[in-house]
Amino acid sequence: MARKKPEPSSSIIWIASSRFFAFEMMEDLGSGFYLAMHDLEIRGAGEVLGESQSGEIQEVGFNLYAQMLERAVRALRSGRQADLEEPIDVSTEINLHTPALLPEAYCSDVHERLTLYKRMANCETGEDLELLREELVDRFGLLPEPAQALLECHALRIAAKAVGVSRLDATHEAVQLQFVKHPPIDGAKIIALVQRRKDLRLSGPEKLRLTAKMPAWPERAQAAKDLLLQLAA
Repeated sequence: MARKKPEPSSSIIWIASSRFFAFEMMEDLGSGFYLAMHDLEIRGAGEVLGESQSGEIQEVGFNLYAQMLERAVRALRSGRQADLEEPIDVSTEINLHTPALLPEAYCSDVHERLTLYKRMANCETGEDLELLREELVDRFGLLPEPAQALLECHALRIAAKAVGVSRLDATHEAVQLQFVKHPPIDGAKIIALVQRRKDLRLSGPEKLRLTAKMPAWPERAQAAKDLLLQLAA
């Protein structure tokens, strides 16, 4: 009597359909790399030092997995045990209330734009960002306004992270900073700055608000940059 073939599980069906969708989407030259990355997220990266070639990376996502791995490697290289309870770094959110992107008319290739977005997000210093700005101008020409705003957002992200700001929101009438729970800045410095400037006030235990009329986004960016520099001084 022939043995009945087992029915595929729902997870196998999901993986197969996800891979098939990835094949459909990858039609351009050089898509192999993106397909490999997509497949890595679907099936998992497997053990780093073991024999298993598939894992559960989809449970946390590839980017978070890479951050966790990088943090563990840094800890081991420095001769200490990795602290699994330590929160993973979260990128500072910047909002200038203006379009901030690389327009399709400026950089037409979607894969190239995604690569550039990733490179911007990985910039850790102003020097890194300036080198990338020069590369963009050299490759694609003068920056359109949305691209200028995008680079300004990343410049503010770098400056804000240094003083423990998790969110910066700059509108036509105010710039508001929200700090992490334990910012790397003396609270007395913030209070002293508020006492010196009439346009600053504390808005809750973790928020600092600058009130000013700033109709244009470059004005908002400059006001936020000046405030961050004062906090870092």
